[in-house]
Amino acid sequence: MRETGEARIGVVALGTVEEPGTVRAVAGGRLYVRTGNRAQVHDREPYLAGVREPVGSCELPSGARAEPAPDGGFVVAEAERVRALADDGTVRWELGHDTWHGGHRPPRAPGAPAADPRGRFVAAAVPTPLPADEVARRAVPVHDGPPRRGYGRDRLLLLDAATGDVLDEQPVAAVSGALALEWREDGGLLGASFWTAWYGWASHWAEASRRGLRTVGGGPDRHGLAGFVPRTSRLVTFRRAEHMSLDDDRYELALHEAAAARPTAVLDLNDLSWDPENDDFEQVHPLDEAHLLVTGVHVPRHGPLGPAHWLLAADSLRPLGRLRYPRPVGDVVTAFGDGTWLTREGGRLHHWGLT
Repeated sequence: MRETGEARIGVVALGTVEEPGTVRAVAGGRLYVRTGNRAQVHDREPYLAGVREPVGSCELPSGARAEPAPDGGFVVAEAERVRALADDGTVRWELGHDTWHGGHRPPRAPGAPAADPRGRFVAAAVPTPLPADEVARRAVPVHDGPPRRGYGRDRLLLLDAATGDVLDEQPVAAVSGALALEWREDGGLLGASFWTAWYGWASHWAEASRRGLRTVGGGPDRHGLAGFVPRTSRLVTFRRAEHMSLDDDRYELALHEAAAARPTAVLDLNDLSWDPENDDFEQVHPLDEAHLLVTGVHVPRHGPLGPAHWLLAADSLRPLGRLRYPRPVGDVVTAFGDGTWLTREGGRLHHWGLT
């Protein structure tokens, strides 16, 4: 596989735009742009052509985690509440909860809510403080500083997108230092990943309805959800080498059919490396129904350590080669699901496609 990983694949430059903030692709052909505490949603094609007229914009509190809603508004997680905002920033509904754990000052949520692309539901996570008489027996230690509190498992909530009413709640196998919630593009499946210090990631995916959440699958040990493969029933999970134990030095991808009990393919990413001791793999991005893009830091057979992007087959995880760019790239990628993507160079975003 190392030889396959060294094969070079050309790319086509499609354009460049200036943007100092972070950019992510969201449902409906839109982009989510975050610059400091300012959150904006743009239609993708005008934005890439240099037209900056947001369809939604708001100023967020410091430390807030936010994601766009399909109507141009936002869903926001803060230290003690989840809110839905209209496209002009006005509050539609608010759900209060206990203060998040994690030792941050001021406290902040470990991840953002996620709005279903069809506008029906919002998925959010909330913490679970335990009564004093249960702390010694079943709390997970969290270094919150004084006053010290014990926390049980976080809870995943399914909310009505229009009202914020709780339709279902389920405990998850984590007291989360980080979390990621993502809907499939058709809104038919919710993926949820939760990271707990010293335990790594835990992930599962569930179907949502007015009756609640029904779990249909889950990732292997320490795998987090990397994303849904566009226009398919497949999804990808990613295990990072967190070096929490002597044997925890493996980077691994797994490909799943949504309702299958076991992965349909597994790839040890170190098989791409000439120097596994020094290579690090950062992110996995579904480019389209046929391709995945893996970012990392690579030591080639002949050459210095540097950023690298590999291309994999999205139906088998078969390595196809490394991408050859005409200018520098890092590990920041925004994939659009149509076979094109953005990379960042300083304050500029470069748009690419496959040859």
